[in-house]
Amino acid sequence: MPWSRTGPKMATHLTKCRTWSGFQRFGITTYRKYSSGSGYPNISLSTPLPGIPKPVFASLDGHETSETKITTLENGLKVASQNKFGQFCTVGILVKAGSRYEAKYPSGISHFLEKLSFSSTAQYGSKDEILFALEKHGGICDCKTTRDIATYAVSAEAKSLDTVVSLLADAVLHPRLLEEEMEMTRMATRFELEDISMRPDPEPLLEEMIHAAAYRGNTVGLPHFCPLDNVDIIDQEMIYNYLRSYYTPDRMVLSGVGVDHEQLVECARRYLLNVTPVWGLGPVQDVDMSVAQYTGGMVKIDKDMSVNFVPDKTPKRTHIMIGLESSSYMLEEDFIPFAVLNTMMGGGGSFSAGGPGKGMFTRLYLNVLNKYNWMYNATSYHHSYEDTGLLCIHGSAYPKVVGEMVEVITREFVNMTATPDESELERAKIQLKSMLMMNLEARPVIFEDVGRQVLATGKRKLPHELCDLIGNVTASDIKRVTSKMLRSKPAVAALGDLTDLPSYEKIQAALSSKDGRLPRGYSLFG
Repeated sequence: MPWSRTGPKMATHLTKCRTWSGFQRFGITTYRKYSSGSGYPNISLSTPLPGIPKPVFASLDGHETSETKITTLENGLKVASQNKFGQFCTVGILVKAGSRYEAKYPSGISHFLEKLSFSSTAQYGSKDEILFALEKHGGICDCKTTRDIATYAVSAEAKSLDTVVSLLADAVLHPRLLEEEMEMTRMATRFELEDISMRPDPEPLLEEMIHAAAYRGNTVGLPHFCPLDNVDIIDQEMIYNYLRSYYTPDRMVLSGVGVDHEQLVECARRYLLNVTPVWGLGPVQDVDMSVAQYTGGMVKIDKDMSVNFVPDKTPKRTHIMIGLESSSYMLEEDFIPFAVLNTMMGGGGSFSAGGPGKGMFTRLYLNVLNKYNWMYNATSYHHSYEDTGLLCIHGSAYPKVVGEMVEVITREFVNMTATPDESELERAKIQLKSMLMMNLEARPVIFEDVGRQVLATGKRKLPHELCDLIGNVTASDIKRVTSKMLRSKPAVAALGDLTDLPSYEKIQAALSSKDGRLPRGYSLFG
């Protein structure tokens, strides 16, 4: 009934209802003492009402209320869980597999597996059947492969845990890989490769190039995306051989967030223990145990970037990414300072960089984007793996100022060795803690964090422990890791019009100098 039609009688009735409600809850004595004639309390909100339970507030110290529980099954598979309140859960299987392990196979198998994930299995006839089964439980599924980890994940109602684990086990251990599915994957892969080569944002291509330059022909330097020449080579038998080598229980973690641990372990025993995968239980062969070998070097693609845009309407840009070897995430005393350093460098696009009220205080904004109006982008990236790491700076500008842009980047690398200002360091540490805690508000992010840490180390550091480590980073730690980093050879990725690109030797000389400047050429008659 619309409020405009209630009239005074309805208003009086509502007032009586509120009054009677207060009388019933607190008693007539309390009600008369703490109430005015209007039926609302007439006391300060900071004064507790008698007979009301004392409120319990959440802890403000940032500590997790429960530890991450981990159980290792008889076959070596680890089950890890973090209990969270809510109607939904996120559960998945993480596998120690990825493009870095394809040295003995044609590159691109991991890329194919990502696209073939959650297709037909022994239990489900097609991807549509899987999606329909998940829909009944309010669920969605996804698969992501990186250079070192393959992740199969499902988010659904917590009460459907048994169905979710059964589906995951089927998708990981019993993929049918039908010929029509393989053909669809080949078509999708070709389309994605074409899209990557044409998109205005070249970040995926540059990331591929910088890894190829830094780790030439080994481990994380192997192609993450399937090379075009391999699209028609990869077949079902080849994929099954790869799965037989790397999809073994000792290389897997069943991770869950928002689930009961004992129930998750019970489901793991039912669907992942003593189960024969579709590729059989033959002897494991061709497992690549190589340790990443940092080589440094340069990868160049001379390309007319205007083909990505309307001709003569958008300025061409040349993209340069320079990287140096940093630290593996296993070396805590170096990895945490590198994470702080990466946050301190920051950066981004030039659009509205450092404008009024933007609050952009990272070095690449202050020292680069705010000073050089011809720089379109200056961003720091940190890639870290089990046995190595790579800290990069990506810059983009007009082709005619490529030399100046390279010198700007090399100067920023050399300036990293200076002792950072105390306020700058504290700001970076607070920002890193903030990003960490905000990301861990999302259940899927917690799931991935739990799974990745347990897969890599067999345990999990809780957020407050990581925040303590970040808070303990000192200026001398930053100076120590940067001095060590600058002793490595540079990795350079260059994309676009490279007419004025300095030679690799000049870039290496600039990073070895005191001021980061490129060596100047001299001519007897010039």
